[in-house]
Amino acid sequence: MITTTTPSVEGRRITAYHGIVVGEAILGANIFRDLFAGITDIIGGRSGAYEEELGRARTVALQEMEERARQAGGNAVVGVDLDYEVINNMLMVSASGTAVTLE
Repeated sequence: MITTTTPSVEGRRITAYHGIVVGEAILGANIFRDLFAGITDIIGGRSGAYEEELGRARTVALQEMEERARQAGGNAVVGVDLDYEVINNMLMVSASGTAVTLE
């Protein structure tokens, strides 16, 4: 499945729009506490373990969004946006875009 932040895919024509699709992943407060309790790889203010968890959450959010696009009948998602929010000591990563059918 093609996913892109642009509103179209160069060289491909959009033949149908299937609506907005989203995917979310939430990291709970315990993950933050566990990560920071055992971190030994903080160098220069960066945490490899924390970045790895964020990357995993981003991947889950994108995969969920793509699956919802498939269920809606699309074969691509355009206009993809990633957002990061803190809600009650939890980090939410959300991915959203428009499910489309490309020629």
